[in-house]
Amino acid sequence: MAYNLFIAYDLISPGRNYDAVRDRIKSLGPWAQLQLSLFYVSSDKAPHDAYAHVGSAMDVNDRLAVIVAADFLGAVLSTWDRPPIEAINSIWVRS
Repeated sequence: MAYNLFIAYDLISPGRNYDAVRDRIKSLGPWAQLQLSLFYVSSDKAPHDAYAHVGSAMDVNDRLAVIVAADFLGAVLSTWDRPPIEAINSIWVRS
């Protein structure tokens, strides 16, 4: 079963290993980066498993949220100039 996950994080000093955290998120499945620290991922991992997977690259003082979304049509967000809505929708349909 594929889960539609929104993953958000705050990396707090010291540490702040952005590359490792982003690599963990991207390894979960097809993804889109919506903002600096907000990703959408379609993953076969359950939310708590995705949380543990990403969390293993984080420091104990960092913050992480993994949220299951049922309906992207209800989402409103601000990203960069051209949000990849078509790319996100093509990943979403996979679920």
